[in-house]
Amino acid sequence: MSRLLPRALTIAAILAERSASFANPAPRSVAVYESRTIAVVIPCFNEQDNIVNVLTKIPDFVDAVVIVDDASTDDTARIVDQQIAREGDSCRTVLLRREQNGGPGAAVITGLTECLRRDYDITAVMDGDGQMNAQELPWLIGPVAQGQADYAKGNRLFYRGAWQRIPHSRYLGNAFLSMLTKIASGYWHVADSQSGYLAISREVLETIDLQKIDTGYGYTNDLLVHLNVYDFRVADVHVRPIYWPQRQSKMKAWIVFPRLNWMVFKRFWWRMWRKYVIHDFHPLVLFYFAATLSGLAATGLFVRLVWLWIATGSIPRVNALVWVLCTLSAIQLGLFAMWCDMEANRDLKCVPRRRLGRSR
Repeated sequence: MSRLLPRALTIAAILAERSASFANPAPRSVAVYESRTIAVVIPCFNEQDNIVNVLTKIPDFVDAVVIVDDASTDDTARIVDQQIAREGDSCRTVLLRREQNGGPGAAVITGLTECLRRDYDITAVMDGDGQMNAQELPWLIGPVAQGQADYAKGNRLFYRGAWQRIPHSRYLGNAFLSMLTKIASGYWHVADSQSGYLAISREVLETIDLQKIDTGYGYTNDLLVHLNVYDFRVADVHVRPIYWPQRQSKMKAWIVFPRLNWMVFKRFWWRMWRKYVIHDFHPLVLFYFAATLSGLAATGLFVRLVWLWIATGSIPRVNALVWVLCTLSAIQLGLFAMWCDMEANRDLKCVPRRRLGRSR
């Protein structure tokens, strides 16, 4: 009891400090989780200009920092080795080198697998580009450490002023993918699905098959789908968006965006099968299936109506009526299935005590 009291007071003080001011949402003090071992995974690809700055800002309560070099072509690995040598015996940093570039998801999976092997209680993930505020780590780790959630992720979209801070094309693309991910994953309270700033419990890593997670930019979406299949609780934590105008994104949107949409579509049906057919049957899967059939029928009828109008200049009333009925059926069945899914996953929603950066 005497050991837990200082820890509880420390966490309470931090929460009070965070709630007291919206002007400076990042905590100025650090939570010490005495009974938990905590690791941070930092995936890197050509981050020689940023990695040292990221490392020096990792909070002291973190027990280990696992850097995964995803076959960088610059001096990232050499710089990390030099930093490890400077820290000497007190070094908590581990460098893992991948021989081939596998994408951001592959690097994260490599790091999570290593942390699971080392048996850390909580593992956080933050990028090596310096666009994630390490001072906000306690607010991601907190819900997991306190047993309120099994997985916590950052949400940049709801931070006040996010529209001005985030490039508009990224904001809109992220918002669209977030809506698709809500449907695919069943976590309707979660936004900013592409955020790689997260904290995950050891129980989650022991349960899901990390080798089946998407190795590209869709790993965050894929993780949410897998979490829902096993009924893990997810916290959506507001974090400050950090973007550098001079920094060029490594993501080729015209290639990644269609692939992400296809992956999310496939994972949606995989979740329907695993969670609502194999694990425990729920009729909502029938509503989704019926909505899909009605939608396909409506699409086929629409093509036929357009062809008839072009060929003959008129549209048969019966065909038009059937198209309207199929369209309305698809919409109604789909919305009802979504509502059933929301109700089935209501208990998996974890809301932090105070939403970060929320405008008053």
